[in-house]
Amino acid sequence: MTSGIPTVATRTAKGGGNALQAVLLDMDGTLVDTEGFWWEVEVAVFAELGHQLLEEYREIVVGGPMTRSAAFLIKATGAKIALAELTALLNSRFAEMIGSGVPLMPGAKRLLTELAAHDVPTALVSASHRHIIDRVLRTLGPEHFTLTVAGDELERTKPHPDPYLTAAARLGVAPERCAVVEDTMTGVTAAEAAGCRVVAVPSVGAIPSAAGRTVVRSLEEVDLRFLRSLVGS
Repeated sequence: MTSGIPTVATRTAKGGGNALQAVLLDMDGTLVDTEGFWWEVEVAVFAELGHQLLEEYREIVVGGPMTRSAAFLIKATGAKIALAELTALLNSRFAEMIGSGVPLMPGAKRLLTELAAHDVPTALVSASHRHIIDRVLRTLGPEHFTLTVAGDELERTKPHPDPYLTAAARLGVAPERCAVVEDTMTGVTAAEAAGCRVVAVPSVGAIPSAAGRTVVRSLEEVDLRFLRSLVGS
C-alpha cells in the first residue's frame, strides 16, 4: 500500500545541516491529559453494552487509532456492535466530555510558548480524528502549531510512520532533523519508523530507553535547548 505522502524538498534550518528543524508533538497524553478520558468513555460505553472492560485492556488500546482500539475491544468482549457504530459512538461521547476544555499536561503550555517565541516549526500529530483535534485546539491554541495532522486524514496512522512523514513533508523538513514528543509505544514506534529523534513521556505504559530515544518523566524536563541537543547529537 502506498502512503500518499507528498515528496518535497527539505530545508536547512538556521544553525546548519545538523540543527533542529521542527518539533512534532502528539496530543492525547502528551500535551493534554485526556488518555484517562478515553478510557472512561470506553468503560462507560461497554458497560451499556453489558460488558466490563478489564484494566489490562487499557495499555493495549492507548495511543492507537480508534478503529484498532475499538476492534480489539469488540473482539475481547464479544460485544454485539458494528465497528463503525462503536467508533462513531466513542468519538461522540469523547467530544461531549471535552466540550468545556481539557487539562494540559504539566509543562505543555511553557514548551509550546517557548517554541512559538523562537519561531520553531511545530506540528500537532495525532491519531485522533479531525473534529476531536479541533476541539482540543481551543485549549491548546491553534496559533502554537504550524500545521496539524489527524488520524482520519491518512490511509495509515500510528504505529505506521505516515503521520510523522506527512508532517515533515508538509513543513519541508527532514524527518531525521525533527524531534518528536510522544507518550505511548504506539506513537514512539511511528516516530522512530519515520526516522525522527524521540522524546518519550510515558502516560499509561512503560517506555524503555533506546538508541535515538530519550525517556523523561514530564514535559517539565523538556525545553528547546534540550530538543536541540538531541537532534544535533
